[in-house]
Amino acid sequence: MKKIEAIIKPFKLDEVREALSEVGVSGLTVTEVKGFGRQKGHTELYRGAEYVVDFLPKIKIEIVVGDETVENAIEAIIKAARTGKIGDGKIFVSSIEQIVRIRTGETNEQAI
Repeated sequence: MKKIEAIIKPFKLDEVREALSEVGVSGLTVTEVKGFGRQKGHTELYRGAEYVVDFLPKIKIEIVVGDETVENAIEAIIKAARTGKIGDGKIFVSSIEQIVRIRTGETNEQAI
């Protein structure tokens, strides 16, 4: 089992959710986050004064999938989230040792 965390642009959320649904991902967690990578923020103008926005709004999607679904899920995220411009985001994949569904006590693959 793997946990996939994807940091994407906020306006791409619906497209990514639909793409993941098409490859069989049934649940996900979405968090509004702020950060920067190579973009290093940007400068904005507000009431005639310039100010620097260091942290840009992003969306973090977290999903847990079986090993056989990992590549399809990654490809779906890339396809749906890519704009071709700087700041498209990143995908992190890590191993999951154990899952327990609190309501039923199901574990691991049955609990996904």
